[in-house]
Amino acid sequence: MNAAVRAAVRLGIWKGAQVIGVMRGFEGLIAGEFAELGLSSVSGIIQRGGTILLTARSELFKTEEGIEQALSHIREGGLEGLILIGGDGTFRGALELEKRGVPTIGVPASIDDDLWGTDHTIGFDTAVNTALSALDKIRDTATSHERSFVVEVMGRTAGYIALMSGLAGGAEFIVIPEVPLQIEELAQALKRGHERKKRHFIIVLAEGVKGAYQLAQELYERTGHEIKVSILGHIQRGGNPSAYDRYLASRLGAAAMEAIISGERGKMVGLREEEVIFTPYSEAISQRKEIDRKTYELSKILGT
Repeated sequence: MNAAVRAAVRLGIWKGAQVIGVMRGFEGLIAGEFAELGLSSVSGIIQRGGTILLTARSELFKTEEGIEQALSHIREGGLEGLILIGGDGTFRGALELEKRGVPTIGVPASIDDDLWGTDHTIGFDTAVNTALSALDKIRDTATSHERSFVVEVMGRTAGYIALMSGLAGGAEFIVIPEVPLQIEELAQALKRGHERKKRHFIIVLAEGVKGAYQLAQELYERTGHEIKVSILGHIQRGGNPSAYDRYLASRLGAAAMEAIISGERGKMVGLREEEVIFTPYSEAISQRKEIDRKTYELSKILGT
C-alpha cells in the first residue's frame, strides 16, 4: 500500500493539492488523526510492506455515532475528498461517507484478489510469491524425506492464492473454496502417488475450506500415510512488495488522485488489461470475481 500512498501524494502535490494522511483508517478518521504529507513524507517507502499510515478495524465506524464523529473531523480538517485503500469493508465504509456527501475514490488492496472491477488487487502478487517461496522450500524437505505435506495458505472465501501458488509451485493437489472438496478423490490421488514411488506429495489448501490438521487426519484415516502440515499464516501479508505490486499500486494510487481532483467519486479504481477503469462501489462489493475453472482443472492434470 505504501507505493499507492506515495503515488497519490506526489501526483497530488504536482497537481497543486494539499495532501493529508489519515492515520489508522476509519479509527483515525473518527479521532481526527491527520498529518500533512509532503514529498519527503513518502520518500523511501516504496519498498516497504504494510502502510506508513497504519491501519485498524473500526467497530465504531459501523455506528451512526462513529460516522458523525468522522464527518465532524472531515469538516474541521477542510477535507474535500478522500482516497481509501482497502477491500470490501473499506468500500462499504466509503459508501456510507458518499451517502453523506463526502467524495471518495477507492483503491483495491487485498491479498485475496477477490474484488470485482480489477484484474488484480494490491498485495496479491507479493502474497503469491511469498507462498511460492515457502512451497519451494517445503518441496526440498518433502523430497529428501519422502513425505507428503498439506500447506495451508490464506484465502477464507477465495482460492486465488492457493491456485496461483500451487500451480506455479507444482503442487500435486490444490484445495480451494470455490470447488467442493472431494476427499476420496484426493485420497486416491495420494495413493496413486505413493504407488508410483513419488518422493513427495504437496497439497496446497486455502484456509477457508477446512483446517490443515483436520484434512491431514482425514487423509491418514483413508490412506494410512502420514501427512505433515505447514501453515504459512501471516508471513503472506508482509515483506518487501514484488515489482508488479509496486507497479500496480503506483498506477492505481496516481489514478485515484487524478480522479478525486477531477471530480470523480463513489468508485473503485482498477486495472483491466493495462487500462485504468472505474467501478461503482456497489458493483465492486456485490459481484464476485470467479475463479478460472479451466486453470483449476489444469492444475489437477499437471499434478498427476
